[in-house]
Amino acid sequence: MMGPMDTLASKVGGQGISTSLSAETMYQKCLTLARNLWWTWQPDVINLFRELDPIRWRQLDHNPVALLSEITPERLEIRISELSLHSRINQAYRRLKEYLSERPLWARTNAGVLGSKPVAYFSLEYGIHESVPIYSGGLGVLSGDHCKSASDLGVPLVAVGLFYDQGYFKQHLNHEGWQEEEYIDVRVEKLPLELATDEEGNPIIVQMETRTGVLRAKVWLMRVGRVSVYLLDTDVDGNSPEDRDLTSRLYGGDNRTRIRQELVAGVGGVRALRAVGIKPGVYHLNEGHSAFAVLEVMRERMMDDGLSFHDAFRETAHSTVFTTHTPVPAGHDRFDGGLIEEHLGPLRDALGISHDQLMGLGRVNPNDAGETFCMTVLALKCSHKANAVSALHGRVTRNMWSRLYSWRIEDEVPIGHITNGVHIPTWLAWQMKLLYDRYFSPDWYQRMGEPEVWQGIFRVDPGELWETHLTLKTQLISFVRRRVSRQCRRREEPDEVIEMARSVLDPTVLTIGFGRRFATYKRATLLLSDEERLNRLLNDPRRPVQFIFAGKAHPRDVPGKELIQRIANLRKDPRFSHRIVFIEDYDINVCRHMVQGVDVWLNNPRRPLEASGTSGQKAVLNGALHMSVLDGWWAEAYDGANGFAIGSGTSHSDPNVTDARDAQSLFETLENLVIPMFYDVDENGLPQQWLRRMMNSISSLAWRFSAHRMVADYVRLAYLPAAGGLSAAMG
Repeated sequence: MMGPMDTLASKVGGQGISTSLSAETMYQKCLTLARNLWWTWQPDVINLFRELDPIRWRQLDHNPVALLSEITPERLEIRISELSLHSRINQAYRRLKEYLSERPLWARTNAGVLGSKPVAYFSLEYGIHESVPIYSGGLGVLSGDHCKSASDLGVPLVAVGLFYDQGYFKQHLNHEGWQEEEYIDVRVEKLPLELATDEEGNPIIVQMETRTGVLRAKVWLMRVGRVSVYLLDTDVDGNSPEDRDLTSRLYGGDNRTRIRQELVAGVGGVRALRAVGIKPGVYHLNEGHSAFAVLEVMRERMMDDGLSFHDAFRETAHSTVFTTHTPVPAGHDRFDGGLIEEHLGPLRDALGISHDQLMGLGRVNPNDAGETFCMTVLALKCSHKANAVSALHGRVTRNMWSRLYSWRIEDEVPIGHITNGVHIPTWLAWQMKLLYDRYFSPDWYQRMGEPEVWQGIFRVDPGELWETHLTLKTQLISFVRRRVSRQCRRREEPDEVIEMARSVLDPTVLTIGFGRRFATYKRATLLLSDEERLNRLLNDPRRPVQFIFAGKAHPRDVPGKELIQRIANLRKDPRFSHRIVFIEDYDINVCRHMVQGVDVWLNNPRRPLEASGTSGQKAVLNGALHMSVLDGWWAEAYDGANGFAIGSGTSHSDPNVTDARDAQSLFETLENLVIPMFYDVDENGLPQQWLRRMMNSISSLAWRFSAHRMVADYVRLAYLPAAGGLSAAMG
């Protein structure tokens, strides 16, 4: 009687036990690839997983761990044999091993002392890939890109955050176009996570003492290339039901929930690193959420080295780097004295300071008893290096916090800037990469942060560049049609509506994308200030325009939800139904399709409230032209020939006047520059002026606003000084 292994052997060559061993070996190689998120920026590995089962791949949010959990080694071997994937899997596995075993030349040359004094990077969210839903938007994606580029460059860095077993919400719009939130439990066994263990192999549990009891957290390890990401999770035995749910949702709950999450991320994060045997030389706080970490580091120094609080404060500040992203005062976390004492009281006792002294660390005016405790103030006071995330944001931030440094003039406030960038391998379409491979220098992928590399774009044949772009645009529109028709089916709309959704948008029409968080200052509805003028633009018989919108509003942001509703309901207006679409549930996957396929990426925030705004940087890599208010990164990037500007870079004291002026400028830019240039084609159907601007954009912006350049700047300007690794410094 034949058993399963005999049946398998007969199917794949009659090799018996050797086939069984081969099946298990190939399965383990695939699982090893799946459990290190290095694969998320390797197009060939992504395609490998997709080919195993294209339908389930899409249904499982491109999650290879979940996909492999549904396939036995024997079934996998059959599929691999059918598709002749053995050599590709072996090559991918070998490349991963080589990647992890070598230390890149850049790190050997530039990271210096960090090899023995690694950077501990703290962030409340990480956007690595859509299959790991522990991010909400730009801040998390930036953190993910920071880790990926640190990995590629070989910067010794470990990351710390929280694991959310429900993540951020899934967004659905009802019949009225109103955003509804759905939270879905994430099955941790389907994620590339493992429990972090101590030297004896025991799972690590860290404890945070509060006045009302002990808060416990286990620690998950997620591997992102060479970078280890440690995620704390309070769903452990011994915690109260309230505390077990503490890390279930990102940015959920009230102020008490928030301070407890931040206690776990900061204090718990430092204790987790100590438990796994990592002693950082630099602490990088990405936003103020994790600023409690510095207090725990001070306690450690006092306990380990016998320092006074004053000396521990000074020593900790010298090794701490703080990045702020929020140009709006209301966006900085603040807590009253009662919450601070409840949660930081035991730590305060260990530091040997009074309640007033602790509160003073989080106040602009330490003696103002009416001032709440601000996490950003704590981070600024306890950091030797502090930075904003664009040049303009640096000016705004120095002005915002100038009272904290009242003895200095504003220009001398010690807050610099390192402009954000994006991880090129993650966001670059593989079709564009193949194009660059043919025309750029052979080692361009290792030198993507260097300006000379990107001058190769001028050697690209314009027709080939345009054809590649049109391929990506066609893929985007196919994706949009699938998503919009699925949205209609979920709402049980009539068959004719679903059928119309399957043909929405036109691949030959100028396509503009807008994807971001729906906060009111981002002004998603700026073009709707003149609907008749917009109608004429969209439905011009010779030069039409179409828009793709996507984005979420915070669950408690009613005005943001109203903006979404207004745009989504344009589908009911015959003037706009075939020219404007809203895609639900904006995430990394939706963003990837949009930035790779649109002709123009639109960004029109109310200046100067956009700290950086990296989505347009992702679009630039793929040949889209950026059209934006001169805010965030665009204020230092636009040169007149590498995209389009809205307005003149000034704001009126009356926001309503600013909005009116910017809306007028947006229409004029579209009517007089963008649309004519796009549709001005030669005898071969090529928009030569447009293509020249695409090349200008790629050559001047791709290297400069890459995460490789950004991380290199952090190493040179922040990490090495904080670690005491400079051979010379003045001033």
